[in-house]
Amino acid sequence: MPLETTPFDAAEFLTSEEAQIELLKDAIEEGDPTYIAHALGVVARARGVSEFARETGLSREAIYKAFKPGGNPTLDTLTKATKALGLKLALVAA
Repeated sequence: MPLETTPFDAAEFLTSEEAQIELLKDAIEEGDPTYIAHALGVVARARGVSEFARETGLSREAIYKAFKPGGNPTLDTLTKATKALGLKLALVAA
């Protein structure tokens, strides 16, 4: 009898704002643009894409496209997403 598995979706486990922010902080610290976009997509799904779209002023389609693995969000999209999360982008010396 074959083992039945289901796809893992981190969004199902990021139920607190603190956990979501930790994921985003990790992505930013890694510095990988693909990971950052993916992490924002996971957080958007965890919060509900429709609600996240309303908060950002972006369409659901734009969110899915920009924040999918391999997505390439614009600076405007990143700024809107982080603002909706109660965060801001900032530059600090490395």
